[in-house]
Amino acid sequence: MSDNIKDRVIAILAEQAMLEPGDISLDQSLEDLGIDSLGLVESIFAIEEAFDVSVPFNANDPTEGDFDISSVDAIIRAVQGLVATQAA
Repeated sequence: MSDNIKDRVIAILAEQAMLEPGDISLDQSLEDLGIDSLGLVESIFAIEEAFDVSVPFNANDPTEGDFDISSVDAIIRAVQGLVATQAA
């Protein structure tokens, strides 16, 4: 399940960045991928829809809150945590 989450999050970010999923590495930031604030919000909506979760995210202050958007890997781990919490 964990790899499935990883692959789906990468696919969502790749689509937003107009890149191939294979071009995305875990240590890249959204800025590295060319994803701006609007792209970030669209990515969050896509993640919420794909995983049926509610992301604790404040679009007005993306650095605040419990959803770490510092790197692709951080986003994947945050989504895994949300999915695990929902499943519990």
